[in-house]
Amino acid sequence: MLKSFSNQVVVVLLKLLTLLPYRLLVALGYGLGYIAARIPSDRSRVVKTNLHLCFPKLSAAEIDSLAKEHWRLLGRSLVEKSIIWCGSSKQLSNMIEVKSAVDLSSKKPRILVNMHFTGIEGSIILSALSKTKHWPRTSGFFQRMKNPFFNKRIVEWRNRFGGNSIDRQGNAKAIIREIRNGDFIIIAPDLDLGLKDSEFVPFFGIQTNTITTISRLAKITGADVCLMTTTLKADESGYLCEIGKPLENFPGADPKSDTARLNQCFEEEIRLRPAEYYWVHKRFKNRPDNGPSPYNPSN
Repeated sequence: MLKSFSNQVVVVLLKLLTLLPYRLLVALGYGLGYIAARIPSDRSRVVKTNLHLCFPKLSAAEIDSLAKEHWRLLGRSLVEKSIIWCGSSKQLSNMIEVKSAVDLSSKKPRILVNMHFTGIEGSIILSALSKTKHWPRTSGFFQRMKNPFFNKRIVEWRNRFGGNSIDRQGNAKAIIREIRNGDFIIIAPDLDLGLKDSEFVPFFGIQTNTITTISRLAKITGADVCLMTTTLKADESGYLCEIGKPLENFPGADPKSDTARLNQCFEEEIRLRPAEYYWVHKRFKNRPDNGPSPYNPSN
C-alpha cells in the first residue's frame, strides 16, 4: 500500500515539474546533482571507479572534479525527464533540437545507434515530431525496470506520440520487422547486459562486455547504421540530437570486429564531453575469464 502511494506521489511530482519554467527546472536539477555528488554511496564509488579506469592519467583531484560535474548533469537530466516523459510535444520541441545528416522522411531501413549520455531519453523527440515532420514511427529496445509500476508507465510515456518501445528480452522478430518497415529504430548498446550475445572488445583500452546486437541486426536486415547522440547545447538551453551519416562498410566481416568499431566510435564521442556520459552504470562488471569485478570494495 505504501509503495503504491509513493509511486503515485512520484507521478504527481513529475507532472508538477513540467509546469516550471525550463531554466528553473535546470537549476533545480543542478542543485540535486550537487547534493548527490557529496553523499557517499555505492553509485558514487562506481562513478569514480569508471573514471579512474577510463582516464588513468587524471589526478585524484581531476577525477573528483569530473565526478562532481557528472552528478550535476545527471541531476539535471533526472528532473528534465519530467518533460520527456510527461511534457507536451511543444515542450519537447523547445527543449531538443534535431540535426540529421540523412533524410529522416525516407523509409530506408535504418538503425540509429545511441549511447548513454545524460540526455539519452531526449531521443523520444523523434516520436513527438514525427507527425508534423512526416517522419516514420520511432521504435527502440528497452530494458525492464525492477519496479513494474514504473516499467509500465515509462513505456506508456515513451509511446504517447506514437512510438513503439520493444522489450529487448525475446522480441528479436519484432525489432527486425520494425527495421524492415523503415521505422526509426533506436538502440543503445553501450551497457553491460550480461554475457549472452556479447563479446569482450576494447573500450577505453579495457576489454569490455558488449552486446553484438547492432552488427547482427544490420546483417539480417541490410539496414544502414547511423550514430546518434543527444548532448547538451553549448549555452545549456537544451539538447542537440544529432544523427550522422551511415557508417561505411558496416556490417563488416564479423560481429566482434563490428562491435569493437562501435565502441571506438563511442569512446571518441565520450572524450569530447566526458561529464555527460552515464558513468553510474557498472560498465565493467563482467570480466574476461570470470575475473574479479573492479566494483568490489576489496579490489
